[in-house]
Amino acid sequence: MTQIQNADIKKNVNQFEEDVRKTGSYAYTAECLSAQFANARISQSIAEAYSFADKAVLDIGCGDGTYTLEFSKLGVKKILGVDPAGAAIEAANAKAQQVGLETLVKFETGNIYALESLLKDSQFDCIVLRGVLHHLPDPERAITSLKSFKGTIVVLEPNGNNPVLKVLEKYSRYHIEHEERSFSPALIRTWLSDAGFQIRSSQFLNLIPMFCPDWMAKSLRIIGPFIERLPLLRNIACGQTVIVAEK
Repeated sequence: MTQIQNADIKKNVNQFEEDVRKTGSYAYTAECLSAQFANARISQSIAEAYSFADKAVLDIGCGDGTYTLEFSKLGVKKILGVDPAGAAIEAANAKAQQVGLETLVKFETGNIYALESLLKDSQFDCIVLRGVLHHLPDPERAITSLKSFKGTIVVLEPNGNNPVLKVLEKYSRYHIEHEERSFSPALIRTWLSDAGFQIRSSQFLNLIPMFCPDWMAKSLRIIGPFIERLPLLRNIACGQTVIVAEK
């Protein structure tokens, strides 16, 4: 377990803690149809981005563990989820026990800026950062702190090129309370390159916002695969990007 300093977290951690205390999970893992569709597409993109079978995986910013547990279906050798929100880690461990995965999937509180003990001795083959960087006080420093890692990093982030997302970040109550901010994929790739990682792939995906009416979610799900194949339009229309880098 790594020590968490106040300077290493934003107040949004307290908001996520409150989300878990109220509902037992994060809002974006809720059962609304749009969140289901969006997260299913995100999970699919991560599963296709890297061969996780027989690999040891470190899931940084695992939240309530909902998506960390999905890696069990991909044949991982082991997976450890870390997150600064203690209430989320408690919920994650409870979920692992409920489905009988507590031996394969472990969770503990952790600080992305101080993971030296986990990164040494090649304990992990892959690091997953699913929607983490845009919640951090200093995302570039977070990537830099992982520069000693020898392996593959899979980064999933909101697409900072999307103008609708920029409006939501400014006016949406949820985005404001959780201090959401997005970065361009080009900037994220630069951070990874500066930390010594080589970019292997970069993809735009998903049209469905986490929170939208069912009719919209259903419509966007139909046209999403077509938009994802259009080189210029997908750069600004898609909601997320997944980047794979390694050293």
